[in-house]
Amino acid sequence: MANLLEKHWHYREGDEVAALLSVDPKTGLDQFETEQRLKRFGENVITGKRSKTALERFLLQFHQPLVYILIAAGVVTALLGEWVDSFVIMGVVLVNALVGYFQEAKAIKALQSLSASMRVEAVALRAGEPVRLAASQLVPGDIVLLRSGDKVAADLRILSVKELRVDESTLTGESVPVEKNPAASPMDAVLADRRCMAYAGTLVSFGQGRGVVVATGNLTEIGRISGLIDSADELETPLTRKITRFSHLLLIAILALAGLAFLLGLMRSEPLSDIFMAAVALAVGAIPEGLPAAVTIILALGVSRMAERKAVIRRLPAVETLGGTTVICSDKTGTLTENQMTVQSIFSGGMGYDVSGTGYGSEGEIVAQDGGDARASKALEECLRAGLLCNDARIRSKDGQLSVEGDPTEGALLVSAAKLGLELGAEMSARPRVDELPFESEWQYMATVHDQGDHVIVYMKGAVERIVECSAASMTPSGDVAALNADVILEEQRRMAAKGLRVLALARKVLPAGSGIERADACLGMDFLGLQGMIDPPREEAIKAVAACQKAGVSVKMITGDHALTAEAIGLQLGLSGRDCTLGRDCPVLTGREIAALSDKELIEKVGGVPVFARVSPEQKLRLVMALQARGEICAMTGDGVNDAPALKQADIGIAMGITGTDVAKDAADMVLTDDNFATITAAVEEGRGVYANLIKFIAWTLPTNAGEGLVILFAILFNTALPILPVQILWINMTTAGCLGMMLAFEPKEPGIMERPPHRPDKPILDRVILRRIGLVSLLLLVCAFGLFKWEILSGSSPEKARTIAVNVFVVIEGFYLFNARSFKRSPFALGLGTNLWVIGGFVIMMTLQLLFTYAPVMNTLFSSTPIGLLDWLKITLCGVAAFLLVEADKKRTASDV
Repeated sequence: MANLLEKHWHYREGDEVAALLSVDPKTGLDQFETEQRLKRFGENVITGKRSKTALERFLLQFHQPLVYILIAAGVVTALLGEWVDSFVIMGVVLVNALVGYFQEAKAIKALQSLSASMRVEAVALRAGEPVRLAASQLVPGDIVLLRSGDKVAADLRILSVKELRVDESTLTGESVPVEKNPAASPMDAVLADRRCMAYAGTLVSFGQGRGVVVATGNLTEIGRISGLIDSADELETPLTRKITRFSHLLLIAILALAGLAFLLGLMRSEPLSDIFMAAVALAVGAIPEGLPAAVTIILALGVSRMAERKAVIRRLPAVETLGGTTVICSDKTGTLTENQMTVQSIFSGGMGYDVSGTGYGSEGEIVAQDGGDARASKALEECLRAGLLCNDARIRSKDGQLSVEGDPTEGALLVSAAKLGLELGAEMSARPRVDELPFESEWQYMATVHDQGDHVIVYMKGAVERIVECSAASMTPSGDVAALNADVILEEQRRMAAKGLRVLALARKVLPAGSGIERADACLGMDFLGLQGMIDPPREEAIKAVAACQKAGVSVKMITGDHALTAEAIGLQLGLSGRDCTLGRDCPVLTGREIAALSDKELIEKVGGVPVFARVSPEQKLRLVMALQARGEICAMTGDGVNDAPALKQADIGIAMGITGTDVAKDAADMVLTDDNFATITAAVEEGRGVYANLIKFIAWTLPTNAGEGLVILFAILFNTALPILPVQILWINMTTAGCLGMMLAFEPKEPGIMERPPHRPDKPILDRVILRRIGLVSLLLLVCAFGLFKWEILSGSSPEKARTIAVNVFVVIEGFYLFNARSFKRSPFALGLGTNLWVIGGFVIMMTLQLLFTYAPVMNTLFSSTPIGLLDWLKITLCGVAAFLLVEADKKRTASDV
């Protein structure tokens, strides 16, 4: 028996394939042989690699440097005997882990969905008898019978067909059902062009057929995709990569400073307990306890905002990734286009017509290109009537949505006829169908016979070349017939095809009453009526969204399984352009066959300048994403089919369609569009940029506190003085201000012009030069004010408790004033409008209320070693806050052009 790793079944003749698989196509396998093959090859199910257990996934949530720092902070506070603070910090760690765990829990369902897609039934010939059995029991060599509505259960080499058409969109991206033919295909034919094959997971949309199983389970095309999903890298997002690097640096800095403090204490021969407390205070001050929780909450708020804009986020970090996206690779059908075939151009009676309107609604009109009256042309009317009556499709309305039942191209013919006022019901009543010749690939046409009382009319539609061969004359606009000019018709067909239109020709002839129709004489003496060119048009909102993305510095690339001409036409209408060239002669569409001929290096060099890719296989989609990532791009990938899943998983952010998307695509994605609309991606990118901006604002706001606390402790050690703030007071500052002040930045509205900025590059550090300088400025202000007022109070004879209470309040008040600065890196809070984020004002009021309790409540005095202070002390503290605010605003004005 043939090697089951054979990959080129499509180029072998059907009889040869059956012989290689040792099966008689008329009888199939017997029970003994099927049992032996089932033992040898296993069940027809997809098996993936072992996934992590729930416990492993939960424990991995703690495997992050910032979490290590938080755990260290919890341990330190426990060693200090501050159990409440320790429990709070550990609670933050646990909440972070739980949120991450539940957000990622669904990711493991991709392979389960793939296996589920195989759990269908099939009809196979066993010992000459058709037997219905579970698809899992199919073996190589089984003869499978297909009929309309069946889901193909294994990869089949087609042996015979009767008008068999298979919807392969989930596997190849082909927008219309594919007509199958037993004839062998060329060896180098791409998946979408293998007409003699039917693949597991696809759907029979029309007709019947018979095929022999050539691959089952993991050896099927869908099984290979399962392997590609397994092999796709689990990528960190840009932010998580940056925070990881930042956390490592922070961890090293904290340990170094704590070690320096310990070393200085030893050199001065201070008591070990004092040395230890100073080192601990420095470490606690430098740890940004609120950062992981803030990142989670800000991302979660972004998730909520995106859900309102019809983008459902499945993994929290994807929110931020959107903000840094530099290139979006989009599927064509249904995402950039309407997913509704629409007639756009008609040629009839020697005249051209443009058709407006999109989709399956009758809105729109037919306009003569020469300015004449379209309704005056009898040829045009008959051309549209032929498309209406020689047709098996129907337009249905469900929940206010129009959809086609049948072939989408036939649905388009129904709509074009309606735009001239032809109504299906009335036409069928006036011209009832009495006979028909269904479409067969061998003949390349469909014909129907309609009773007209004293005569019958035969309407025919099909391939242009075939209908021209069948026609002896051509109808004129007046309704008369004239000599057929085949060259003009074929030239018009080439013009339409060059626009990416799918072209059908229509014809008719009149026969005596009672006449039937036979294949032998059907294609004789027809009167040519015209051509109708159709396409799945781009969404209007997608055209605007693509322009918005390009304005925002985000490149858009269309990757589709459709033909190159169709893809190019849609690309032109969408305004797609490469970063290095424009679509057209200088930048042709790149096809799957051309991609296969390129080395990885050549593809990486070329992929940046090509905006449209056609006839692309699942592996090539994955290669394209990896090539873009190799160029340093942050890549978003959209898709809805099984064939898209590997690329969705590999992309920095995978985006699946919620309406038309398969479960496999959704489970492999980071984000799901509930409206399947590319414009929603643009909205999500805008929200992602807002989230990223707020994250950076929070980081730029919180780090000066930690740096200032560390500097205050370090200066106290260097000058051998008492600690200006105690470890427990540091924890109070860090935890309360992060929640009451810093978190208010999560509600900061998007700044004007956010979609006019270029995306933040992945190689750019999380904190740029301007932000680092501002962090340094505020840190120094905190050091000078807090340490200065502390020393002033001590030298003035105040108690250490009062001096520390003033120092703590200095930190909180300066942070509060700096919060208003942090709302924008270049605009003043007055320019933004104080009322545009009332959360900031509310947070400031709450924080100051807590600070009054910290200062004057007896229980707080006991817990935090604080003490009441006077009005003059508050005046000094407030002046420090105002001075810090003004200095930061001055620096902001000076550096506005650098942001």
